[in-house]
Amino acid sequence: MTTPLAVLDLVPVSAGSTPAEALRNTVDLAQRAERAGYARYWLAEHHLNPGVAGSAPNVVIGAIAAATSTIRVGSAATLVGNQRALQIAETFGTLTGLYGPRFDLGLGRSGAPAPGTPKPPSLAPRSDEVVDGLLVPAPFDFRIAPNSRFALQGTLLGRVPGDVDAFEGEVSLLRAFLAGTYEPGGADGGSVVDATPAAGADVELWVHGSTGGESARIAGALGLPYGANYHTSPGTVLASVEAYRSAFRPGVLPAPHVVVSADVVVADTDAEAARLGSGYAAWVHSIRSGVGAIAYPSPADGAVLDAEVASSVGDRLATRFVGAPPEVVSRLETLRRVTGADELLVTTITHEHADRVRSYELLAEAWAAHESAPEAVAAR
Repeated sequence: MTTPLAVLDLVPVSAGSTPAEALRNTVDLAQRAERAGYARYWLAEHHLNPGVAGSAPNVVIGAIAAATSTIRVGSAATLVGNQRALQIAETFGTLTGLYGPRFDLGLGRSGAPAPGTPKPPSLAPRSDEVVDGLLVPAPFDFRIAPNSRFALQGTLLGRVPGDVDAFEGEVSLLRAFLAGTYEPGGADGGSVVDATPAAGADVELWVHGSTGGESARIAGALGLPYGANYHTSPGTVLASVEAYRSAFRPGVLPAPHVVVSADVVVADTDAEAARLGSGYAAWVHSIRSGVGAIAYPSPADGAVLDAEVASSVGDRLATRFVGAPPEVVSRLETLRRVTGADELLVTTITHEHADRVRSYELLAEAWAAHESAPEAVAAR
């Protein structure tokens, strides 16, 4: 594929199921995604929510690597601040030693808004706009609940979650550990310390961000590839991508490289896709509000939301790509064109595992046909 597709998996837990079953489904989906031609399989890190079992992505990554052979596997994102840079580097060095050089280490700032941490949304009036055919809702404002910060970090790490200087420093540390160039400095320092088995590991490093702030700047300044979140923060994706490209200086990469995420559900018909996605609003609201967090509902149990609740998830519903293959491919092409994405990162959640697998398979087939169509080739 000229513009590759990748998978972002939150390890969703469906109502009536268990986290253990969700984890087994993730391994199965990864195997099927590999056969369908997806380029990458990434795990997100989310905590303290009964509808998401992806709280330890670095562990699940190993299970996926053991069950696959060619697809790249990684995190989007490992939240710096929840672990030390040395621990992260050692983990990915270990994975590379066991399964070879096909790992992507995506880094994100802990404390930044992301699903899985209770944060009541601001319900201020929104002003959406359409940019060259792409819906860009007004940015949503979130507050991070103090109890979640303490549960994740307490005082153990001795720094403020989401602190920009701390994040930039941890990224630099990670790069040094992986390159085998770390020098501790200080009275006893000056010589290079070998962070076995991280040193020399061939790991692809990414930075992920939502708002077009410091994460985008850091990724650009270091010449790293960048992940921009349309699926969780559609209102800021264009600013995020622009900030990254503006800050970019040749480094690890000679030119900018962006992956953009999207929420997708594909079925044989538009009506069936809408039915499969009907539990999404209640699930997203439970995560955003931090109140009554739930496992992913079945279509039959999808609740009708009142106006205030619907408003709190309106941006996510309006920017979700749901439909038959031609409809979804058309909208993904718009996302790719407007953002200039080099890759697209697809996250799909349905109540039944078989429906999620089918969605990814239908999309892969339709996207490959779209990419190889004469008009698409001519346009490129």
